[in-house]
Amino acid sequence: MDIYFDNSATTQINKEVLEEMMPYLTDIYGNPSSIYSLGRRAKKGIDLARKRIASSLNCNINEIFFTNSGTESDNWAIKGVALANKKRGRHIITTSIEHHAVLNTCKYLETEGFEVTYLPVKKNGVVDIDSLKKEIREDTVLISVMYANNEIGTIQPIKEIAKITHEKGIYFHTDAVQAVGNIDIDLKDLDVDLLTYSGHKINGPKGIGVLYIKQGTKITNLLHGGEQEKGKRAGTENVPGIIGIGKATELATEGIKQKAIYLENLRDKCINGIMENIPDTILNGDPVNRLPGNINVCFKYIEGESILLMLDQLGIAASSGSACTSASLEPSHVLLAIGLPHEIAHGSLRLSFSKENNEKEIEYLLTVLPNIVENLRRMSPLK
Repeated sequence: MDIYFDNSATTQINKEVLEEMMPYLTDIYGNPSSIYSLGRRAKKGIDLARKRIASSLNCNINEIFFTNSGTESDNWAIKGVALANKKRGRHIITTSIEHHAVLNTCKYLETEGFEVTYLPVKKNGVVDIDSLKKEIREDTVLISVMYANNEIGTIQPIKEIAKITHEKGIYFHTDAVQAVGNIDIDLKDLDVDLLTYSGHKINGPKGIGVLYIKQGTKITNLLHGGEQEKGKRAGTENVPGIIGIGKATELATEGIKQKAIYLENLRDKCINGIMENIPDTILNGDPVNRLPGNINVCFKYIEGESILLMLDQLGIAASSGSACTSASLEPSHVLLAIGLPHEIAHGSLRLSFSKENNEKEIEYLLTVLPNIVENLRRMSPLK
């Protein structure tokens, strides 16, 4: 039995997405900057993808820019705005639970003379709005708060934060890598200045990302070279990837509310089963205000890595946190930020579902997981 419960790390590419990409990997291989027909056909495909994304997220076509990943999009958003507006100020506000693509970009900017405030979060992982307001200064030029956390699934009050930042004349960026395809997003209503996401989190291809830049945002380029992407992002376009993320965004946002209800039912069935049958278990993140397919728990007295290995032997793929830090022996910075001690944070398990998962898979997990935890605790020197 092969069961995949790690959709926050990456997702299986949708067959419809792959079918749309294939001609651009074989027959329509022209450079979209070329004027001959093969290049024009490739350019037409890019235009279609941009139109699909703009329609799906409710924004203007000229506000969508393609990158090679969510990480590049985060780097461009943060560095681009900070450097373009450094004469106005050199203060940035973000949170202590951001993805490393945001945290390490901010740390880099600190070496370039910027000051960064890393906001703490409450026990449920939500940003304290009053704390945010207190940290805003005259020289604050950018605030970056992720839409939904990749580890504990907590959803932030993005619309409220956007309103606060704009009242102060500050740019606002949100890393929406986990949100797009899971939360209904209307960019005109949300009113953020910059939003980032990637293809492989929404059943699209790896190696492609999107940065939404609201018209009028003052931002400098991250890459320099040719005049691709309206002169803002140099480099020959990854046409198959762009086709893929365009189609994947369209599919991921169709029927999103019904999909969320389906995933919430799986999630809640799994959470209830874990909490009822495994003692000394902690549910991390907000119990309600979280991604529909996200579960993050800590089992006291054992290591998360041991759980993963034993689940893998039984045909279940899961995670102990972010895939970007899976090689690290340090506990999750997100779990530490919500107040968990090191020894408990080490015993984390993240499960993230997709619409391809079903109740039988949940029932199988709930059958084997209590035994795994019990056996590991029996051998643990911590108990």
